[in-house]
Amino acid sequence: MKLKLYSFLCLLLVVCALPAANQQKIRIIHGPYLQNVGANDATIVWITDKPSVGWVEIAPDDESHFYAQERAKIFDTKIGIKRTSTIHAVKIDGLQPGVRYRYRACAQEVLEHRVNQVVYGSIASTDVYGKAPLSFTTLNPQKSAVNFAMLNDIHGRNEVLEQMIGQCDLAETDLFLFNGDMVSWTNDQEQLFGGFMDKAVELFAGSVPMYYCRGNHETRGPMAPYFQDYFNPKEDELYYMFRQGPVCFVVLDCGEDKPDSDVEYYGITAYDEYRTQQARWLESALKSDLYQQAPFKVIVCHMPPFGGWHGELDIAQKFIPLLNENKPDVYLCGHIHRYSRHGAGDNGVNFPLIVNSNNTLLKARVDAGRMDIRVYDLDGKEIDRLLIEK
Repeated sequence: MKLKLYSFLCLLLVVCALPAANQQKIRIIHGPYLQNVGANDATIVWITDKPSVGWVEIAPDDESHFYAQERAKIFDTKIGIKRTSTIHAVKIDGLQPGVRYRYRACAQEVLEHRVNQVVYGSIASTDVYGKAPLSFTTLNPQKSAVNFAMLNDIHGRNEVLEQMIGQCDLAETDLFLFNGDMVSWTNDQEQLFGGFMDKAVELFAGSVPMYYCRGNHETRGPMAPYFQDYFNPKEDELYYMFRQGPVCFVVLDCGEDKPDSDVEYYGITAYDEYRTQQARWLESALKSDLYQQAPFKVIVCHMPPFGGWHGELDIAQKFIPLLNENKPDVYLCGHIHRYSRHGAGDNGVNFPLIVNSNNTLLKARVDAGRMDIRVYDLDGKEIDRLLIEK
């Protein structure tokens, strides 16, 4: 009897210990990737499989090993509290223009938070031992030239995304523009990352800045209201501007293409007012020194200001008069899935406009005197070129 009781107690101890023994350690499942890299700041985003606190450790790009000393830690915080989440976004301030920095993204699982006691679990981080740490270079408005690439309307086709990125010399590419409709809709987080972002991280997005211009399809699905948790997470809005070298980029958010009252939206959208609000911001942005003093100005917007659908007409009415007055050099868009180029004066637009297709890659090199834009098909054949000289 005693032997049976002893065996039972041993079995009970083993069973009770199983959850702790089998508990999976926290993992980084998506990212990290760069967002909103500027001359003096940068945001790093990554996703974990368990609720956790996140931080970035940053080091100069010198000859020292990352483990040579304790590196500065910048935590994912809000209102003075380290956020417990599976989505982590850390904005790093106080950086120098045109300087390369190394970094490590970390997260520690939060097992329990009760009253003033927090119980922590394991830590996950990006590798700085088995391979070179991830790194990025801040923007530099004084840089003499900039190389950038743009693609759009991928709609979850990872093989097309990889084919396009493969045509770019990543060492010479300052930044990428994702100009909307990278997925057709988003029901959940895994669809968002499986559709294109995991592939972008695999190829470049942890080290080369990517600037996202939301398309009309990113406004669809249950995840649509949470888009900014993943892209532009530390900014006020999804429209913004930045400068690299001689180019000021103005990124506009087109909203949806049909009226807000359309049955497809079930009364959930308010994009007419959103574009009106955006136009007020645009009027001020176009008068700023950032825009006015740049030798070249590039407008990035997913939808063109023509085509006859409501969203396109609203853009033409609210954005184009302001842009015509302030003379950008080119307007880059997509949406239509067919390539076309329009000269200054076409469709009431007083500057060149390029509609990039879903199967073409746009690459550009800009210096103080000229902007050289070339467009390539999936085989790498050049199909068009726009040269703007000043």
